[in-house]
Amino acid sequence: MTKAVQKITLSPSRDIPFNKLVLSQSNVRRVKAGVSIEQLAESIVQRTLLQSLNVRAVVDAEGNETGMFEVPAGGRRYRALELLVKQKRMAKTQAVPCVVREGGIPEDDSLAENDERVGLHPLDQFRAFQTLSGSGMSEEEIAARHFVAPAIVKQRLRLASVSPKLHDVYAEDGMTLEQLMAFSVTADRTRQEQVWENVSRSGHDEPYQIRRMLTENTVRASDRRVQFIGLDVYQRAGGGVLRDLFEHDDGGWLQDVALLDRLVTEKLKAEAETISSEGWKWISLAVDFSYGHTNGLRKHDGKPADLTADEQATVDALNAEQAKLESDYQDADELPEEVDQRLGEIEAALLALEDRPKTYDPAEIARAGVFVSIDSEGRLCVDRGYVRSEDEAPAADFEVERGSDAPSTEGQEVGASATRTAISVAGASTEPEEDEDPARPLPDRLVIELTAHRTLALRDALAENPAIAFQAVLHNFVLTAFYRFSSSGSCLEIGLRTPTFPAQAPGLRESVSAKAVEVRHEAWKARLPKSEIDLWDALTALDSGAQASLFAHCASFAVNAVYEPANRYNQGRVSAHGVRTRLDQANVLARAAGLDMVQAGWRPTVDNYLGRVTKPRILEAVREAKGESSAQLIDHLKKVEMAKEAERLLDGSGWLPEPLRLIDSNPSSAEPQGEAGPLPEFLADEEGPENGSDEDPQQLDAAE
Repeated sequence: MTKAVQKITLSPSRDIPFNKLVLSQSNVRRVKAGVSIEQLAESIVQRTLLQSLNVRAVVDAEGNETGMFEVPAGGRRYRALELLVKQKRMAKTQAVPCVVREGGIPEDDSLAENDERVGLHPLDQFRAFQTLSGSGMSEEEIAARHFVAPAIVKQRLRLASVSPKLHDVYAEDGMTLEQLMAFSVTADRTRQEQVWENVSRSGHDEPYQIRRMLTENTVRASDRRVQFIGLDVYQRAGGGVLRDLFEHDDGGWLQDVALLDRLVTEKLKAEAETISSEGWKWISLAVDFSYGHTNGLRKHDGKPADLTADEQATVDALNAEQAKLESDYQDADELPEEVDQRLGEIEAALLALEDRPKTYDPAEIARAGVFVSIDSEGRLCVDRGYVRSEDEAPAADFEVERGSDAPSTEGQEVGASATRTAISVAGASTEPEEDEDPARPLPDRLVIELTAHRTLALRDALAENPAIAFQAVLHNFVLTAFYRFSSSGSCLEIGLRTPTFPAQAPGLRESVSAKAVEVRHEAWKARLPKSEIDLWDALTALDSGAQASLFAHCASFAVNAVYEPANRYNQGRVSAHGVRTRLDQANVLARAAGLDMVQAGWRPTVDNYLGRVTKPRILEAVREAKGESSAQLIDHLKKVEMAKEAERLLDGSGWLPEPLRLIDSNPSSAEPQGEAGPLPEFLADEEGPENGSDEDPQQLDAAE
């Protein structure tokens, strides 16, 4: 037997005079939020009461109705009606539609009425505003009727204009409100749908990424080109502008880039025509010239124009006023605002007068040119006075070239050239139109320009990252030191040149230093990969200590502390000053590295020193190391025997000849920078570099 469905009975409704209603203490709303009472009252005036009040009869102690009704649900509406009564905009006996509730708990009714209230989905609000707009209401009228700012209405209407397909995605929670806002940047619904299809598949769907894709073929209003011509000029020419109503957009995005570039070029050409009246040989135009565009050109600096009598009088007056104000307030703890402002105005005026236009020699103007561009702030930038190498000619030749048969300049304006200035647009493409083949490689010029940007950015990034800079130089060094026949190159043009020794010193190959360098080199060679392709990763795997050790090892190959005398083979390359500078720097490096040639294993022998110098120098060495008495023991011997005995006497003494000693720096005796001072004693022999002798020292010794 089927159980009957219990029917419900709705609470009756009736109109109750407002003065028979009182606010119930059972209303759960205590905190004010949302629309104010005043706004709700205005809404009731415009639309009447759209929702009935929920009321209960007030009973006395015996349970009898008193004729009054309390309002447990609808308190804000009650207070709005109360405000209208106080303002005499509604009669206190005005009948108010009410739902009379019996039974249940008043607080439960109040809570349910608020909890079960569901606000509009934003999309419904957008569409509702759109309907009101379509019915003839202005944005201001809609804003006034719904108590929002006109800008909010404008934003909602913009969102309502987005593609209906994207609205459906948003309604189903397929995209966020922020993403929908991003799509409102453009009114092109087809483009909106294309971008959504791309970003939804790729996952690159952040609002900023959506905006970037929608505006990728546009130019920001903050671009230097726009600042140069003015946004109003572009718009008067028919150019469209995209605006973002939800984020700061710096004035929006210009859609017609070709129109913008044409307007910029036209204005630059007009400016160039004005400048050409000065008589320059050529003028090159560009929005922005490439980095290093003036390399190889000679620059005429020009001379600042003299002040006119009026300008000089102005400068004198400003200086006098500035001096008086500073004197009057020199003891003041703080300058009055108007005085501080005036001093700032004086300083700005003086700076403007100091920034003088420059004057150039007419003969130089006739062979030089001008670069006209736009600076980063969108202001005209005129850089005058550059001479190309092909235009470098003696003044006399230049006059002959113009000759007496040159066209007359009579009647021309002052400063106008006899021949028209050549005006060119730098960077203008002369290449044929490209086809649409996606496999076609990028043009060389474009690749050069892109990699120039990357090179500068990489320089800056490397300078900010010392650790990577260190590893990059290390990588370059290791390629040179260990992979000498490699075909690979490095992007760092830092050369590690290992100088050769001009003469093979006796015992050099067997020295302690030579053996230590060889052992270290072979040890590192065994640790490094066979192929230079794997070198970077191998260096990255080394800890900082190992990297530093390898760096020091490679850098050591570049040390050149060898004295190189001038002779007929290297005259012009080696100077006394150059020798001194290099040896001085070597001495600084030796002190910093704590070099001790005695600890490095060097000791004086017949082969490496004693048999190569004169007898007085042998005796001097023994005298310095062992004293006068030891020198007297051998002073009667022939040179060969003297050298052998000196080797025995000096063994273990730690004596070093002057070229191997650490020379203490003495700032007081330093030579003026840029001038070659006297050479150290060991370089100033009578057969030294001054006379260009290239005789073998061994032959000199043998002759003695």
